[in-house]
Amino acid sequence: MYKNLLVPATGAPSDVAVFETALLAARPFAAHLEFLHVCVDVTEVVVSMSTGGLGGSGAVQGVVDKLENEAHQVQGHAWQMVQSFCGSHDISREEVHDRVCASFSVETGSDAQWISEYGRFADLVVVGRAQPGREMAMEVLEAALMDTGRPLLIAPPRAPETLLGTVVIAWKDTPEAARAVFAALPLLEKAKRVVILSVGEDDEAEGQGSDRLLRSLSWHNPATTLVRLGHERRRKPVEVLFEEARRLEASLVVMGGYSHSRLREVVFGGFTHRVLAGVETPVLMAH
Repeated sequence: MYKNLLVPATGAPSDVAVFETALLAARPFAAHLEFLHVCVDVTEVVVSMSTGGLGGSGAVQGVVDKLENEAHQVQGHAWQMVQSFCGSHDISREEVHDRVCASFSVETGSDAQWISEYGRFADLVVVGRAQPGREMAMEVLEAALMDTGRPLLIAPPRAPETLLGTVVIAWKDTPEAARAVFAALPLLEKAKRVVILSVGEDDEAEGQGSDRLLRSLSWHNPATTLVRLGHERRRKPVEVLFEEARRLEASLVVMGGYSHSRLREVVFGGFTHRVLAGVETPVLMAH
């Protein structure tokens, strides 16, 4: 079960959907939500800017004061958002084990670095989706998936009503997909139904892998079924899978991650833009 979830608190409006999705994962297990805000390192920014020339000491101090003021305001807004969210959802700020509770931590430096460090000690990391043109958000997604060794729950722009309706597994007989399924077991066991989707399994071994997964998961949730989808030349398998997930009104999609060499291309490049951007469904991944 999930008992400790890491949730970045950036202070942006998109945090609301991330917080709500994290709460959906936390409630069934009375889990702890660890909200993490990372402040910009003003010194590092000024040093990097100084190579381009900032003028005299007065100009430098002016930049420092401006950046520090902005960072303080963003931190305050992130804290207010967390407080408001906890208050509206009756989330305890004290450490308790019989209902959802929360804490708020602040660090200074790189978002990706601190997400990696905190994430290694979480049961699940919950983040928002990278938006086109936002490199930092993509770095955070990459760090959360590749550097923590923990499963990653990617929240949609709008949180669903539940994660425990129809959980769809985008299955490929690979170690990454198997790790994602194992990481999702706490949710799979509580789901109303689980649907394993497999695309174009012409190979006998691939088909046997899907059958084995069906038998294995049936011990955890008897309401598990397997659907084999035909391969289409004009569309990538992942697009076929997500179209079927939409048809099934999936509340959650579970899938494996990829290697470092293909991660940005497949997950944070074309994959995000073609598929995730058009799917209003949380995605649980593991590498």
